[in-house]
Amino acid sequence: MKEHDFEKLLRINTAGFQYGFPKLAHYHRYEPTPYTGLEQLFENYTLPDNATFVDIGCGKGRVPIYIHYRFHIPVVGIEMDEKFFIEAQQNREAYLEKAQKKHVPITFFRMIAERYIVKKEDNVFFFFNPFSIDIFRKVVANILYSFEYNPRNIHIILYYPAIDYLFYLEQETPFTLRKEVRLKGESNANERICVYTLLF
Repeated sequence: MKEHDFEKLLRINTAGFQYGFPKLAHYHRYEPTPYTGLEQLFENYTLPDNATFVDIGCGKGRVPIYIHYRFHIPVVGIEMDEKFFIEAQQNREAYLEKAQKKHVPITFFRMIAERYIVKKEDNVFFFFNPFSIDIFRKVVANILYSFEYNPRNIHIILYYPAIDYLFYLEQETPFTLRKEVRLKGESNANERICVYTLLF
């Protein structure tokens, strides 16, 4: 399906890009994750059992809502921008109206990513290059801290991963590369999805 077909199916509006500069220097501009990339990811990768999916820098909520629609699992979105957070909430309500489910585990938090307290059930973390390596290090440190107190299998999914993200995970953390999905029809070698795992 095309982008607008997914939007119509889910009854959400997450298209468009952010103009101007983000409010915080270490955070990158909003760009929605292409649905085609998500489809290709899940043709080649299986979520862990009892997955709770956390989208770090969720923007207008596209990825969490898509994940819930496809897998019916708890999803969390973290977004620092007030405008995008409000739009994510509106998209959630529109999706819930379509889904006809009042108690659906789709939760959005408005905060900077490094202040999110990782829950013991959180085990899949999605990043579409939302911020600098400095912030990424802090977020991963929070994930590792949670793992130390609540050991479990943890997956990190990187869409269009920054080289410094990859270097950090491979050289300075216990995460290992489990899967690399090269996206079809893309000439840029960086247009890929990498899945890293920390297994218990």
